[in-house]
Amino acid sequence: MKIKIPVYQPELSGNEKKYVQECLDTSWISSKGKFVGEFEHKFADATQINHAISVSNGTAALHVALLALGIEPGDEVIVPSFTYIASVNAIRYVGAIPVFVDIEDDSWQMDCSLIEPVITARTKAIMAVHIYGCPSDMMAIQRLAKQYNLYVVEDCAEAFGTTIGSTHVGRFSDVATYSFFGNKTITTGEGGMVVTQDDALARKIRHLKGQGLMEGREYWHDIVGYNYRMTNICAAIGLAQLEQAEHFLERKREIAQFYQQRFQSLPLVTQNQRVAGQHSWWMFSILTETQLQRDELREHLRASGIETRPLFNPVHLMPMYFDQKWNLPISVDIASRGMNLPSWPGMTKEILNDVVSSIELFFK
Repeated sequence: MKIKIPVYQPELSGNEKKYVQECLDTSWISSKGKFVGEFEHKFADATQINHAISVSNGTAALHVALLALGIEPGDEVIVPSFTYIASVNAIRYVGAIPVFVDIEDDSWQMDCSLIEPVITARTKAIMAVHIYGCPSDMMAIQRLAKQYNLYVVEDCAEAFGTTIGSTHVGRFSDVATYSFFGNKTITTGEGGMVVTQDDALARKIRHLKGQGLMEGREYWHDIVGYNYRMTNICAAIGLAQLEQAEHFLERKREIAQFYQQRFQSLPLVTQNQRVAGQHSWWMFSILTETQLQRDELREHLRASGIETRPLFNPVHLMPMYFDQKWNLPISVDIASRGMNLPSWPGMTKEILNDVVSSIELFFK
């Protein structure tokens, strides 16, 4: 069956083509050019942060963030298992050890009551992941970090537009990261951003992401660095996306509200926000009663040309991270019964009705 309604597609109806054409016309297509600086500046303003440093993708953002904090081989980083694999892979890139904790059964965020029992003398950081755009309890994480002298990292890959109170996520940590992959709320095709309030940390991140080039000296590299720079073309797309960000976020919240209202009489559960603030609804997700029912519903929708996606598999079950000692029943349960529904800013009411009607038909 041909897919008629994808789970996500980017909205590229603004100045994306105009800005990219300017890159081509001026020959500024690599990591030099005006759009890189403009995108960083505007992103910092949008997320209420002092420094925004663009990188080539969200995984690179996490890697360079951990490097800048000085996370080393043998250090431990506490992280939820219910996350995209990049969160944990970046920990291993620096030789550190991921220490997994379970999630809350309603918000699907890291259960902060489980953090303190796994803190050891080797623990160096806590990585919070605002999964699917729902805010984690950063106040509780900050209290623990201060008590045990730990760094805090926020993985905001899915949380552009998410706030705690009136403060954008990313400001509750030493360093935070974003992804601009094609299915993110704003996209650059491939790209990422590292943000921080700390001037010295920002300088270190820029140093690391640009091949370790020493400031003020040509072709002199005084540390081992990385080629994690964003291209001017990607930044041009990102700037055009940022100009439409409020519209994108408003539409995502409208879509989430539409789904929630229509699902009230169905045996479905949706993500519940515990922390006061704004959920950005990067993806709208549902839980069925069983894994079998989830799989049958996905097949029913696929037969109608509607694409869905399973929730992330818990990372602690992956072969390279598997260990019998991890007992995270909520992560396993949520992942087994969950799925993402189509949710992108350009969805019309007719498309939304088609998706919901097909789900309603399944439960009749």
